[in-house]
Amino acid sequence: MLRMTLLALAHRTGVRLAEIGFLLVLFAGIWLAAAQVPKFKLGTARTIVAAIALAAAGLLLIIATHWGHFS
Repeated sequence: MLRMTLLALAHRTGVRLAEIGFLLVLFAGIWLAAAQVPKFKLGTARTIVAAIALAAAGLLLIIATHWGHFS
């Protein structure tokens, strides 16, 4: 059976995507902590930004693991 690959990434590209994903996880953690400080304003908006960063990080890590040969 012939398997068709729509997306193939080099190993280095997969590693770079994973690094960006982990950096987004770090950013989201710091942003969530900042959202809990009562002195800072816009706690809800900060939580939303952190959630979007976590979702983007998850997507990048899935791409890096599946197509980028990062494992």
